[in-house]
Amino acid sequence: MSTPSRDAMTRLVQIQNGAQRRVALVAEPQLRLLRDFTSVHALATAAITAEESLARWVQTLVTTETLDYDAVYSGRSDWRLLAPIDHPADPARCLVSGTGLTHLGSAQNRAAMHGKSDAELTDSMRMFRWGLEGGRPAPGAVGRAPEWFYKGNGTILRAPGEPLDVPPYASDGGEEAEIAGVYLIDSSGRPFRLGMASANEFSDHKFEKTNYLNLAGSKIRTCSIGPELVVDPDFNSVPGTVRIERAGQAVWSKEILTGDAGMCHSLANIEHHHFKFETHRRPGDLHVHYYGACALSFGDGVEIADGDLMIVQFSNFGRALRNPLRVLRAAHTPVIVQALA
Repeated sequence: MSTPSRDAMTRLVQIQNGAQRRVALVAEPQLRLLRDFTSVHALATAAITAEESLARWVQTLVTTETLDYDAVYSGRSDWRLLAPIDHPADPARCLVSGTGLTHLGSAQNRAAMHGKSDAELTDSMRMFRWGLEGGRPAPGAVGRAPEWFYKGNGTILRAPGEPLDVPPYASDGGEEAEIAGVYLIDSSGRPFRLGMASANEFSDHKFEKTNYLNLAGSKIRTCSIGPELVVDPDFNSVPGTVRIERAGQAVWSKEILTGDAGMCHSLANIEHHHFKFETHRRPGDLHVHYYGACALSFGDGVEIADGDLMIVQFSNFGRALRNPLRVLRAAHTPVIVQALA
């Protein structure tokens, strides 16, 4: 498979107008529509079959049809943005997951670890230290396994602009500004990284805080990526910003930094420990994997309210990912299981 030039990164979006779907190449301030394929999943499957890089494959499919990106992005067009990846035939064939304790963290975390014995370390800090010690193995070697969590299948992915929900059973909801990798398993079981996207992993931090064993349940929430899939990004060191707006005014913002150079687990190590499981290499499956956050508004004592807008933007990853928070007001009532006796 040939390797694309990195002189100009390829950025893709998926868009929909009623029953019509298209894939488009971002060429600011326009979107250039592609022919033949209505999903990135189908587009990438064809590129793998043709043994061609996705970036080069896209260039063979670009048409002269264009759309005003500003109008689509702002909601003034009949076309609307979808998540930049999905499994159109079966959303359950998309696994959404993530890796935690990946970033080098704050001075506070380092101070908490300093001088502590193994018996005194929390499980989280012990795992974090293992990542510092063994998360960046030499080429060809296997490093320490990072923390891994499940978020759900493709039904929990939300498009840019769509709300992320705090369900009735949740304690709260809060942003986690990250970059996520997008992967496709080919017909022989080989994982291919299609690209990366700005991401809001969105979790229930209050529930998790009550006991770290609640991490698993706190993660099964809606989340979002996009609006653009960056096919060949530079992931070494990626600066960004995350902001919470309420009624058009910023109530919290922070400069953030992610990327391979600032993480205790290398990207290669994260990918190995995700795809080492045979069940994660099922032909035709998609994977969206969050790489971890380095700052949270919750950590600064900010509680996001219904209607607040969460905004995530990373340098060279296209336009900002924007999602409002929505608190679902229904009562939390028991789910009754019917016995099939």
